[in-house]
Amino acid sequence: MRSGRGAAPAIRTSTRAELRRSRRPRAHACWDHLYAAALWPQHNANLGTMLRTCDAVGACLAVPRLPWVPDAMARGNTLRKPACTHWTGDQLTWLRRQRERGARVVGVELADDAVRLADLRPARGTTVAVLGHERTGIPPEALDLLDEVVEIPMVGTGTTLNVAVAGSLVLYKLAGLV
Repeated sequence: MRSGRGAAPAIRTSTRAELRRSRRPRAHACWDHLYAAALWPQHNANLGTMLRTCDAVGACLAVPRLPWVPDAMARGNTLRKPACTHWTGDQLTWLRRQRERGARVVGVELADDAVRLADLRPARGTTVAVLGHERTGIPPEALDLLDEVVEIPMVGTGTTLNVAVAGSLVLYKLAGLV
């Protein structure tokens, strides 16, 4: 309770109906603009989180067709609507094709020349955010296919964030929503 001042202003939250009216009426079709490329996934829960983030920012999720990934995608899609998913086949070939078609390829990785997340420029054309393996990061053979690298600064004892959390932060920045 505050002393000597008036009551705190009431905080009003939006109702579900208000939120539905203010957002897209249906899931987006492929906008071919922003991709989260989870090309070396390790945990199926991360794919579900990435699907939710992709829906929130209007991005598509690119994943390899590993034996366990289709089932993980089906279980992880808590939106209960079809998600915009691109199956990559060979990861390096897919990344090369994206660069050939003019996409900006941004890797989320610890590197000497990495730009800090706060300084990352939002996507202005087709942009691919490449997410590495949970433990080993982006493979060395894929690093040459990146146009730039973004690093998420940390002050705690860990060196990296969970791949879905890191990917979500980068996608929000690339989408221009933060």
